[in-house]
Amino acid sequence: MKDNNKAGRYQRIFDQLQKLLQLPGNDISRMATVAALLHQKMDHFFWTGFYLLDNGELIAGPYQGPVACQLLKKHTGVCWAAIDRGESILVPNVHDFPGHIACDSRSNSEIVVPLRNKEGEITGVLDVDSKDLNAFDEYDRQGLEKILSLL
Repeated sequence: MKDNNKAGRYQRIFDQLQKLLQLPGNDISRMATVAALLHQKMDHFFWTGFYLLDNGELIAGPYQGPVACQLLKKHTGVCWAAIDRGESILVPNVHDFPGHIACDSRSNSEIVVPLRNKEGEITGVLDVDSKDLNAFDEYDRQGLEKILSLL
């Protein structure tokens, strides 16, 4: 997807989610809606979902795609790195990322965006994998961070 199209696509998804997330539901149903819509609308997304902090553990939340790792080893991999650093992380080639957790060997690049509560505390992450190398860029980071602001 050309980058100039990507920004527009994220804006259209944001606008659609803004309406959908006003409907009755809870945090889990809202995350499920975000994961489903992103997974269906973004061709380069292979696995799209949330990992949530629960009593100090990072466990699988709502997602779309192949079966996920249910529990991620503490302070290892891209998801924990995003939590530990407190920022989004783009990984062009997951095979070059120290301690990468390979839940599915078909994943080649990844972006992880921290999920924060109203107080600004990290409660989990949005994790997106692609089969393609170098699949994610600043348009993805900005678009996904904006979308997570709806939660």
